[in-house]
Amino acid sequence: MLSSKTRLIDLPKIEDPRGNLTFIEECNQIPFKIKRVYYVYDIPGGETRGGHAHKKQREFVVAASGSFDVVVDDGTEKGRHHLDRSYYGLYVPELVWRELDNFSTGSVCLVLASDLFDEADYIRDYATFREAAKRSKR
Repeated sequence: MLSSKTRLIDLPKIEDPRGNLTFIEECNQIPFKIKRVYYVYDIPGGETRGGHAHKKQREFVVAASGSFDVVVDDGTEKGRHHLDRSYYGLYVPELVWRELDNFSTGSVCLVLASDLFDEADYIRDYATFREAAKRSKR
């Protein structure tokens, strides 16, 4: 696991013979207010998504269906998290490089974000990310 920057968070799971229910409440299960929700789906075999970091935005990533891996890098440590259940997810804070890969057929990646889309918040070049990460640790 990658230091204390990213962490898996268990979500409430209400079991019922008719089907289970899980919920996510902002500032309760996840440590931020939700300003945007998006999902990635129909990913062709062998494809990778992500490949960036955010300057300020925080995210919570859930495998709503199927499974995939989230590869995270804080500029010092790297880790891989396999997400395969809808009752837990991965908290990814700002200034963590993330890539998603190893998608199973039919998987759906659900992401709750702390901010609206802002292209200026993205760091899409790995060398630029490493410099920003290094500066943040000073």
